[in-house]
Amino acid sequence: MGAPIGPLHVRRSILIHAGPARVWEEFESFDRFAAWFGRGHRLHEFEPELGAQVDLSVAVGSERRHFGGQVVVWQTVQELTFESNWRGAHAWPAPTFITIRLTPLDESTLVEVLHHGFERLGALAADTFQGYEEGWDAKHLVALRGIVEA
Repeated sequence: MGAPIGPLHVRRSILIHAGPARVWEEFESFDRFAAWFGRGHRLHEFEPELGAQVDLSVAVGSERRHFGGQVVVWQTVQELTFESNWRGAHAWPAPTFITIRLTPLDESTLVEVLHHGFERLGALAADTFQGYEEGWDAKHLVALRGIVEA
């Protein structure tokens, strides 16, 4: 598959009772992707293709902070990986990555969301990784399963 996953990674996963091709349909447009991935943060920009930009934002106190980056892996029915870095004054020295992988399992699909690349942050790596490990939940994946299995 595409992007290598280093030792500092956050992983959340879910089993969806549908094949990978059906699950991947929910990656094929801005509206479909936003319907499940735009939970807890807002999706502003997404195109289902290599090199496209992904722009998201989240409220931090009274400020709306944008993050995202370029789609670096687009393997249809298998993997989407995009860069994740804060925009502006809050930017890290290098982006991390968000990877969503689909793996067939019997007649279902294992969907994994991995936030990785924290090693690239140097002295910021330990605390940043721990913060995301505590912050990520599975609400995106639960929403995806609800849409696909409906």
